[in-house]
Amino acid sequence: MCGIVGVVGGRDATPIIFDALRRLEYRGYDSAGIATLVDGRIERRRAAGKLDNLASVLARAPLAGVTGIGHTRWATHGAPTENNAHPHGTPRVSVVHNGIIENFEALRRELEQAGYVFVTETDSETVAQLVDFHLARGLSPREAAFATLRRLEGAYALAMIFAGHDDLLIGARHGAPLVVGYGENEMFLGSDSLALAPLTRRIAYLDDGDWVMVTPEGAEFFDASGERVERAVRTTALIAGSVGKDGYRHYMDKELHEHPVVIGQTLQRLIDPATRRVVLPDLPFDLASLPRAAVTACGSAFYAGLIGRYWLEAVAGLPVDIDVASELRYRDPPLTPGGLGLLISQSGETADTLAALRGMRARGQHILSVLNVEQSTMARESDVVLGTVAGPEISVASTKAFTAQLSVLACLTIAIGRARGTLSLTQEQELVAELLDLPSRANEVFDQAPAIRAMAAVVAEARDVLYLGRGSAFPVAMEGALKLKEVSYIHAEAYAAGEMKHGPISLIDSTVPIVATLPSGRLFEKTLSNLQEARARGGRLLVFTDTQGAPRLRDLAEIVVALPTVSEFTAPVLQTIPVQMLAYEVALLKGTDVDQPRNLAKSVTVE
Repeated sequence: MCGIVGVVGGRDATPIIFDALRRLEYRGYDSAGIATLVDGRIERRRAAGKLDNLASVLARAPLAGVTGIGHTRWATHGAPTENNAHPHGTPRVSVVHNGIIENFEALRRELEQAGYVFVTETDSETVAQLVDFHLARGLSPREAAFATLRRLEGAYALAMIFAGHDDLLIGARHGAPLVVGYGENEMFLGSDSLALAPLTRRIAYLDDGDWVMVTPEGAEFFDASGERVERAVRTTALIAGSVGKDGYRHYMDKELHEHPVVIGQTLQRLIDPATRRVVLPDLPFDLASLPRAAVTACGSAFYAGLIGRYWLEAVAGLPVDIDVASELRYRDPPLTPGGLGLLISQSGETADTLAALRGMRARGQHILSVLNVEQSTMARESDVVLGTVAGPEISVASTKAFTAQLSVLACLTIAIGRARGTLSLTQEQELVAELLDLPSRANEVFDQAPAIRAMAAVVAEARDVLYLGRGSAFPVAMEGALKLKEVSYIHAEAYAAGEMKHGPISLIDSTVPIVATLPSGRLFEKTLSNLQEARARGGRLLVFTDTQGAPRLRDLAEIVVALPTVSEFTAPVLQTIPVQMLAYEVALLKGTDVDQPRNLAKSVTVE
């Protein structure tokens, strides 16, 4: 999950780029660098390790210039060294790259035969050398970039600067996100809008295959064939983590928009970017020898635990029992000695969950708690705490804490899977890569706000709403139904889609909207059949799916929200965000007290 920043304008570029790279640290990285144009020539500074190392380099050798590019690298080809750090380039061009160039070996051989000497182990250097090859033959930067892009295979987001062209950035996107930011007499490139906050709120997204020429006056977009195209400029929400509302109408709205940062920050704490492995704190018990896990929580945290159960059983092969904490404390179940007691709480003070913790400890369980407040009572009474980096959550209805909890549970699942031998090193790294892609994908969910508002207009007129899902999408449906109840006061219930025929189908008529969470994957066809049954009985279908599943639903559902397509493993994290957004939009239409719904408290510290 590399990060890209570019700036062209009238201010010193290096401080702007460095601060933006700080905002990209959540992605995970192992080296960083900046290149700028100084009196028409390219200069760069790079360092292995954290940005503090790059800061030290810059303190010793400051970097001037008003046009530049910066990068945080996650090593793929070549070790995480200063020499392999981006930007890469020649005296004519400097390039930063996210992704993998799949045909770099063939391109490299061609360039070596033409006399080019490579100095890094990376695939990314091939891009810079190929651009230089075309520049050396008299092509303009625009022509050289386009000629290079036509040869590249794989996934990439690119940003380039050119010697002698102090007012030009060129960017390109194919399979990896890139955005253009609009300032006052300055322009920006970034991996996503998070990279550019708070530099600008005016953002244009490159479509897949696009490339762009950026000058201080604006941006000129082209498609993969080189034809000029227009890309809409949008006003994005501010990203912030303070206690204030920061311009948002409600805390809930602000906290919804913090999902991408929260996911990234939480993952950063648990993942080593150098090895692409999950790294947990020292544990006072052996993950490999755990016979069973007992998961317990309340409210949204319980639904996070349900998703965790799907992961732990399917990925790690660990048997899991799960109970609502208020039931577990009185059910008095037999627990396997030496098992794992896994407790989840935002506040760490939830009374029922704390009581369940104490009961589990009395029955010989190892206690691991997933908490957002690491100085809480539950933290002090646990064997180990895995913290969520969600920051203050002021709205009573929990939002960003939920995806932070899922981020922790996903990492824990991977760690247990490796310990138990159900995951190979390669499989672990693949799952880690999927997780680290989530912050960018989560940021794209907000592009679907208009369709979600259209859904809200339907739901706001209803007295009852059914939510449906299968597999790990079922707890997502449960979370959606809970949020709707909490903030809009509309009655909503979630069911496993296959259970609809066993009773709930009798409720379906034209007055009961059916909200379905239906990502593509193994259970898509089965759930689609359930929705067709609902439609046949007059049900109004409102469906959250992904770009892969959307074409199958266009003629069936009244409204379809197509999210980015991600893996089955990470889909529940992404699907959670829009169901929470739907509840918020309905609450706005109903005129309720969004941040402080009636009868509810943020932390339930009584039974």
